[in-house]
Amino acid sequence: MTTPLDAVERTALLTAALRAAETQRPDRLYEDPHAASLAGDIGPELLAEVRRVTFPTDRERTLPSTPDYNAIRTRFFDDYLQEAAKDPATTQIVLAPAGMDSRAYRLNWPDRVRWFEVDRPAVLAYKEEQLGEAKPRTDHRKVAVDLTSPDWEADLKAAGYDPTVPATWLLEGLLYYIPEPDTHRILERVAAISAPGSRIAADIVNSAALTLPHMRGLLDVFAGWGCPWLFGTDEPEELFARYGYDVVATQPGEEGADFGRWPDPVPPRDEREVRRVFFVHGRRC
Repeated sequence: MTTPLDAVERTALLTAALRAAETQRPDRLYEDPHAASLAGDIGPELLAEVRRVTFPTDRERTLPSTPDYNAIRTRFFDDYLQEAAKDPATTQIVLAPAGMDSRAYRLNWPDRVRWFEVDRPAVLAYKEEQLGEAKPRTDHRKVAVDLTSPDWEADLKAAGYDPTVPATWLLEGLLYYIPEPDTHRILERVAAISAPGSRIAADIVNSAALTLPHMRGLLDVFAGWGCPWLFGTDEPEELFARYGYDVVATQPGEEGADFGRWPDPVPPRDEREVRRVFFVHGRRC
């Protein structure tokens, strides 16, 4: 590893390990040939820790199945981005943060698309090292800047991003790891440089997922890595509407977000004190 990654990036290595494991399944929902390299030596150790608490040998599972969730999330956003790219007006896609994502390398994209990956310099340096000679299948722009920086927008524009043209943004694996004020700042800043008609997609948990006793095992793992879950909302549509987005919030297991893999009941939206995750997706008005 060229540059040390801090605790927050452990979740990116975990995601890569989950994608590597999914790729080995005969019933896989996608194939990521780069995931194992990106996971490195640490990713499988993190995955093993998550598996131990998720699938205990002495009692029934009460935690959400992280492998199934991650497989569904990856495939859902794969399909979302690929569908967006079919639109002739789509010329720029932004992943913020990019983490260990390899969609620019494992999926095909139209020549007109500029692909921006925003993340900390240490993350992008490690990723470049692990990918080796792999080549992106798109006009790939790396933006090495922290999203907490006061002027990351300037770095993005310097890389060729045009705020006057609609863009597609993916905020994957981000919002529940940052405090509520930071979530609002991120959405406000993304909206400020997104032209009307821009797409956005993100995943977010509900408030109860942060506090329910039966979630404790998983929450304790992430907290022990130094990246606790900090924010959730029961009304994601309202959250995004505050920043000019008209979105739909889909739960894993619902139509279009199941793929035959979600193992648990899907709680209705009016049911409280249950854990849930939302895949938020829509457009800026």
